[in-house]
Amino acid sequence: MNTRKIIALTIVAAGSTVASLPAAADAEHRAKALEIIKRDFQPRGQAGVDRLAEDGLQAICNRTGNNPPEYIAKRMEADQLATVKLPADGKLLGDWKEGEKIAQSGRGFTWTDNPGLPVGGNCYNCHQISPKELSFGTIGPSLFQYGKLRGNTPDIQKYTYSKIWNAKGFNLCSEMPRFGHVGALNEQQVRHLVALLLDPASPVNK
Repeated sequence: MNTRKIIALTIVAAGSTVASLPAAADAEHRAKALEIIKRDFQPRGQAGVDRLAEDGLQAICNRTGNNPPEYIAKRMEADQLATVKLPADGKLLGDWKEGEKIAQSGRGFTWTDNPGLPVGGNCYNCHQISPKELSFGTIGPSLFQYGKLRGNTPDIQKYTYSKIWNAKGFNLCSEMPRFGHVGALNEQQVRHLVALLLDPASPVNK
């Protein structure tokens, strides 16, 4: 049986399991929730209702409580990792100072934002990074001394770049957005973030 059929069957099976549960997870409640979403969410500017549509990966994670069967997760992670676009020139490190600006910025993709302006990473919303920033989230792991602990080898640079580009290639149901994959951050912005985490001169590694 090919991967597409396995994934499709898993989605159906997971959906059937969820629909058979009582309370808010059953089919009736799900249908009602979708009805409310369609009624209350309206497109404004660049923020369209298409953002509420699930792709196959999100459907699997949502319908299995972020705990899909391992064999499905591994195959889909490999598919996600294959979407990572590494720079053609092979250079994965940018300017850590620019990386700090991107990590601090939470602007972009809202209906009030100019679609032509660069989008921020909002990295501090989930991670501790530079020791000077006292306001940070804890949804993700601390990245303080990231490079000091891991080194700055080509393999670590590639891993870090790839993780920022598409974290689902390493953990299918990760809370981390697919920054490069969805076009939120471009190649140069990802390079700057890699430098923020790995450059020995970055305050992250002091």
